[in-house]
Amino acid sequence: MTIPRRSWRGAGALVAAAVVGLTGGVISAGPAVAHTPTWAVTCSEVTVDLTNYTSDVPNTVTVSVDGKDLLPTETFGREFHKKLALPDHDKPVTVRLVVKDADGDGKHSIDQTKTAEVCEEEPTPPPTEPAPSEPAPSPTPSTGTPEPSATPSDEPSESAPAAPAPSPSSPDLAETGSSSSTPVIGGAAVAVLLAGGGILWAVRKRRTAQG
Repeated sequence: MTIPRRSWRGAGALVAAAVVGLTGGVISAGPAVAHTPTWAVTCSEVTVDLTNYTSDVPNTVTVSVDGKDLLPTETFGREFHKKLALPDHDKPVTVRLVVKDADGDGKHSIDQTKTAEVCEEEPTPPPTEPAPSEPAPSPTPSTGTPEPSATPSDEPSESAPAAPAPSPSSPDLAETGSSSSTPVIGGAAVAVLLAGGGILWAVRKRRTAQG
């Protein structure tokens, strides 16, 4: 049985169309399946890592804490990496991540929430007692010979006026009171008187004998 040439052509066109459709579906599904949104929340920070997104479309990401923006809406391309510090909180807070995938119909967009617990405070170390201060060492007694005190100078002070020296031409002043030379002077005077008396007596005796 001979199959008309037109039937072959029709069958080939259907096969080609099926292959193109299948290939296009795989190609279009490949990048979508490859999207990898990863994020983590601790008591103090939020880490967001988005990879393998389409780079030529405006994908967006937003992070909020209890309804307040921690990261306002930001546009990204193929990848996005961010680490955000959480504000101080004394009770658990809700962190929300919203990623809008602009590729296709947005079926790979995510809207997720996680809870950030309160960070535990580190225990305060007990106060340390100050170490006792060491007593000051007692002074060591000196064993050396004490230095003699300064000997007062025998020289008269420059400010004291010097006594004037007696002039050799000035007469000797009469001595008053007792003196060691008084007996000698008295004895000499007596001897002079006696010698004078003896001479006078001898002269008179000679004149009497001659008369």
